[in-house]
Amino acid sequence: MIGVERDQEIERIMRKKMEEMMRSQQQKGTSNEPKLIELNEQNFDDAINGSKPVIVDFWAAWCGPCQFMLPIFDRLARKYGDRMVFARLNVDENNAVAARYDVYAIPTFIVFKDGKMVDRAIGAVGEMGLERLIRKHIT
Repeated sequence: MIGVERDQEIERIMRKKMEEMMRSQQQKGTSNEPKLIELNEQNFDDAINGSKPVIVDFWAAWCGPCQFMLPIFDRLARKYGDRMVFARLNVDENNAVAARYDVYAIPTFIVFKDGKMVDRAIGAVGEMGLERLIRKHIT
């Protein structure tokens, strides 16, 4: 039993550290960093109809792979934010939008151009996979 309790304690500590890191990442920011746009049902359509292509990260707070991808998404936003808009949509809070685009697994990354969905990647595709998706749609 002691081993099980120790494993649970280690897992609790790791989860707490991950949450602290995520909060720290979200609070960081300098004026030269592109901001990740938080989308909702009210601003979604306007956001995807801009002049630049838009990549939307469909995510949830409880989703481990989503949390894994967040710092990657943030790094790529800094790298490509001058050529593409980077946005996030919490599927638990905005399930109608997620359903409209058939998002049933998360994380899902969807690229929009002129308001139309043009590409998607499902799952924790890693930095190379996500960068490949982005580079296909920027000029």
